[in-house]
Amino acid sequence: MTTAETGNINAALSNPREDMAKLDELERKLFSLRYALGEIGSLGPVIDPPKATEERAEATAVLANQETELLLDPEVGYLLNRLEENASIIGQTRRYQVKILKRDREALLGIPAEEQEEFCRLTVTANDVWRRAKAANDWESFEPYLDRVVAALVSMAQHAKPDMDPYDFWLDQHEHGADRSLYDTFFSQVKDCVVPLLADCMASSRQPDARVVAGDFDERRQWELASDVLDLEGVDRDALWLGKTEHPFTGGPSTGFVIIAGHAYESNVLSNVFSMLHEGGHTMYEQSVSPDYRYTSLRGGTSAAMHEAQSRFFENYVGRSEAFSEQLVVLLRKHFPGQLGRLTARQLYMAENKATPCLIRCDADELTYPLHIIVRYEIEQLLFSGEAKAADVPGLWSERYKKYLGINVPDYTHGALQDTHWSDGDFGYFPTYALGGAYGAQLKVAMERQGVDFDGACASGDLAPIRNWLSEKIWKWGRAKDSAELIMDATGEEFRAKYYTDYLTKKFSAIYGL
Repeated sequence: MTTAETGNINAALSNPREDMAKLDELERKLFSLRYALGEIGSLGPVIDPPKATEERAEATAVLANQETELLLDPEVGYLLNRLEENASIIGQTRRYQVKILKRDREALLGIPAEEQEEFCRLTVTANDVWRRAKAANDWESFEPYLDRVVAALVSMAQHAKPDMDPYDFWLDQHEHGADRSLYDTFFSQVKDCVVPLLADCMASSRQPDARVVAGDFDERRQWELASDVLDLEGVDRDALWLGKTEHPFTGGPSTGFVIIAGHAYESNVLSNVFSMLHEGGHTMYEQSVSPDYRYTSLRGGTSAAMHEAQSRFFENYVGRSEAFSEQLVVLLRKHFPGQLGRLTARQLYMAENKATPCLIRCDADELTYPLHIIVRYEIEQLLFSGEAKAADVPGLWSERYKKYLGINVPDYTHGALQDTHWSDGDFGYFPTYALGGAYGAQLKVAMERQGVDFDGACASGDLAPIRNWLSEKIWKWGRAKDSAELIMDATGEEFRAKYYTDYLTKKFSAIYGL
């Protein structure tokens, strides 16, 4: 008897009402485990003392193993198959749940439990080593951990999908349906636009003046400014915990408990402003998923790329727009009246959009940012193919920063140690920053075509029309719909990178008088 025949018999003999109750029970158990993992994983690196790392790693590994065992229970597989066969009577939400649970389960099938558990321990430890290595400019201490992380990811991918390229496997995990072919095409389009446009900007006689926002800015007042920025953006403060960390991030265990951790630099007042706008975009996405999905696997964003679309939408399309500078300048004057009291909205707009190749991805301007991502994308492929090892990374990093951005990398801290992602095992994530940024351009055009007064909302400081459109088209759906479906439903067409390249060309040509 075939598997399909067995599934049909099981469906015929099943009690859909009982199966739906079992699904609800399964989801509650998964939610509880994921809540604990989310809180430990987000708060742990921020508030735990150094000696807690080993214990946090063990707790994470045990909880993750329990989640895996629960998902891979053969009875769960039978349950999902029966529900799928009875799709016509279980309702739309449960149909979405079954789709996502089967996908989550498929990603784990074939990977030995001990490998998954050990990987959790490895990444918690590797992240702690990375933090200390970055502070000490010490690549050598992190190097062996990077090799171990890559080897573990390759092994797990080969177990899960033996016929699939390991790097493609992880690209797909961060954006369903993505692979190197998709990203190679996308990045080729981006480079064809950005590289000559940046050269024209650098050669232009009209250069924005960033000195108007230069200086040393009190860190305490920067955090007060950050709080006002989040309020202006529209973040629900009753579902937010705001803290400090080395590398900004958004995390947390649930719709009602989202965590933003940031970092203020006294010498760069705009860094934390745009970091808050970025993380606020992530946060509003998490906070705005349909209440119907609250205790299900549908909670949270559908993919890393769509998540980055929301964060970079508020960081760039809203935050770095000329209209919104009218609101930002008011906050900057309020918190730093002595230094920025005479700053104008136009001066701020020009300063925050000055295209200047820099070392740090998080502080990059909107035009040069995708070049930082291309550097990481190329190095990740070399590591996964075995053409490079961790010892080669600093050299590869320096070569590519010189090639793409024309700058020299002075040390590891401002080079290959600047990002947390590799220590966390998040290979294949970096490309989603650029892809998500490009999604945003298409979403912006669509909302304007559908009647949203984008510039009016930004200039007034009332971003509700923008938030409401995104909530209806993207946020409320959580994981129920994939990015491709969301973009088609929201914009009426498939993703097109041309919206992004047209946006960059128009904006920076105007700023630089090209």
